[in-house]
Amino acid sequence: MDNILEVKNLKKYFDTPGGKLHAVDDVSFTIERGKTLGVVGESGCGKSTMGRVIVHLLDATDGKIFFEGKDITRVSKGELKKLRRDIQMIFQDPYSSIDPRMTVRDLIGEPLKTHKLFSSKQEYEDKVSHLMETVGLAERVGYQYPHELDGGRRQRIGIARALALEPKFIVCDEPVSALDVSIQAQILNLLMDLQDSRQLTYIFVTHDLSVVKHISDDILVMYLGQMVEKCASKELFENHKHPYTKALLSAIPIPMVDIERKHEILKGEITSPINPKPGCRFAPRCPLANDRCHSENPELREIAPQHFVACHNI
Repeated sequence: MDNILEVKNLKKYFDTPGGKLHAVDDVSFTIERGKTLGVVGESGCGKSTMGRVIVHLLDATDGKIFFEGKDITRVSKGELKKLRRDIQMIFQDPYSSIDPRMTVRDLIGEPLKTHKLFSSKQEYEDKVSHLMETVGLAERVGYQYPHELDGGRRQRIGIARALALEPKFIVCDEPVSALDVSIQAQILNLLMDLQDSRQLTYIFVTHDLSVVKHISDDILVMYLGQMVEKCASKELFENHKHPYTKALLSAIPIPMVDIERKHEILKGEITSPINPKPGCRFAPRCPLANDRCHSENPELREIAPQHFVACHNI
């Protein structure tokens, strides 16, 4: 198995007036080259923070990150610039992540200029035009500004910028959550086509389980900074085990009025991620919780081949 990325016991804590906020807490996983790992969970579970730590927009508090077998947890400024050639990120908000004072062509060409990936002005212009064509942007929008475009075209700019350096690995941080449903499908299909043609590897961060089912090979479920379940996409939807995963899946709307569905309504208070006490963080909302759950952290166990769950009662 050719694993392009390996994360071991990754932690990211933030200092707050009340103590340490455990945004990402002891997360470990691997991603096979050319595959997509979906990362899901409620807002505030740490999934976007984890993505930002992996691409070095934030420094890890503890743990290790290996890319193609090399430890990239701590890198120098020069090494980070080289790493940017291989690891890129597509951001959630396509408007706030790009400079509104630059034209579309300038935005897409900026990474090429930063890394000096052309030998003549004509080569630069050709590369920008090719990137625009690749992501489905018409030449006529090349000299327009971001505020003149809709959300779908803005996100295509973000994708083109990420592709400009011909990376091997891309973190997609909720890239379709700010878009209309019809545009979401177009962007998802574009990302999947690019993956096939360029052998890209993705981490796809989202809170939309119907989206992650469409694009992911494996899915990792997070709750308050920790992994609670990880397995193949099909396995998660057909044979999920963790009570939190069950609640998430029950919330997916079904577009059929004649089908009744029982929703898992979670009750109880959400555990504070600041200086959390020992015990399962989901226990106050879990219908299966017992005394052990409130006092002892559950370990992530392999309950079936490549199916991992962190729960005392499974």
